Amino acid sequence: MARKRSRSYFAITAALFVIAGLTYAFWPRPLSVDIGTAQTGSMIVTVDEEGFTRVHDAYVVASPVAGRLLRVEVEPGDPVLKGETVIAQIRPASPAMLDIRTREQARASVTAAQATLRVAKADLNKAGSDLELAREELNRTRQLADKGTASKARLDEAEANYRSASAARDSTEAVIAVREAELANARARLIGFEENGNTGSDTTLSIIPLTAPATGTILRVIQKSETTLSAGTDIMEIGNVDHDLEVVVELLSTDAVQVTPGDRVMIEDWGGEAQLEGTVKRVEPWGYTKYSSLGVEEQRVKTIIAFTGPKELRDKLGHGYRVEVKIVIWSTDNSLLIPSNALFRDGEKWAVFKVVHKTAHQTSVKVGKDNGISAQILDGLKSGDEIILYPSSGLTDGAKVSRRQAE
Repeated sequence: MARKRSRSYFAITAALFVIAGLTYAFWPRPLSVDIGTAQTGSMIVTVDEEGFTRVHDAYVVASPVAGRLLRVEVEPGDPVLKGETVIAQIRPASPAMLDIRTREQARASVTAAQATLRVAKADLNKAGSDLELAREELNRTRQLADKGTASKARLDEAEANYRSASAARDSTEAVIAVREAELANARARLIGFEENGNTGSDTTLSIIPLTAPATGTILRVIQKSETTLSAGTDIMEIGNVDHDLEVVVELLSTDAVQVTPGDRVMIEDWGGEAQLEGTVKRVEPWGYTKYSSLGVEEQRVKTIIAFTGPKELRDKLGHGYRVEVKIVIWSTDNSLLIPSNALFRDGEKWAVFKVVHKTAHQTSVKVGKDNGISAQILDGLKSGDEIILYPSSGLTDGAKVSRRQAE
């Protein structure tokens, strides 16, 4: 009898152990999840696109007359001085054979070019006077500001006027360079007449030296070898890489409407270590059709970006270099932010899983801006709330969760 009772105890004990083991094995365990925190911080929304650099005022040097171009000795990257550096030489092709009407037209072109050059020089004198006046006004305003008499706004206005006057003077100097090139071009058409008279009896032709129309660098040599050219054929391109470099970006038209002149631009992945700074200078009003690499038809708009940071950081950049830009179209310094990967759609609303006492609670939220990394929360959460990142489809409201440990 005692032996039977002992066997019953053993059987009951074994059954209890089996039941306990099965209960432990199949008891629901908390779901391991990644957990983030809603917190207040700064956020920016950008339009990202690939662009290229270019010299804004690039001078294309063309053959002023039909003739034979001698071999070009300059190379891309060579520095040139306006009106001094000889960049090419041309032997005209029979200019003495021109008729009287062509001669008179050439003389009229010289007269017109001289007149426009005089107008440009007058504009330069005015720009110089305006710059001197702006410089004196700025000095006076600085002295008054040091004494506390002039306001900060007045000093800023004086500095802005000085920079504007300086830019106007530089622009006028560039116009004069163009007018001088036009005058040289017009005079070149008279070489045959001036040297050989009206009869054209002397057919000896001299070589015409072409000097640089502006101070800068040789960007590209189009015609290198000796060859015969017609009038107006491009020979080379000259530009000032140091002071006239800008960025051109071809934005989708849907992105271009969000961009405004003056927006901050961050220039990255250009080859250097430092991030370059810039500002949107102009969004062109004309859009055009362009096909992507996948053959998709897109409407693109050119956007011009000016560099604003120190020039020393971009010394290695040249004409036609590739860059990547981020145009800041919205920013905030004090908003409630969560990672964008915590959001999911609940019908027509956005929602997140908020973690309270190791339990997931589905919570509807109102989302403001979203840059793909962080999302601005306008309502539904507060700073410090824990939320589940990358919520899976199997996660339900009220489920027990635990923080996934880093491996």
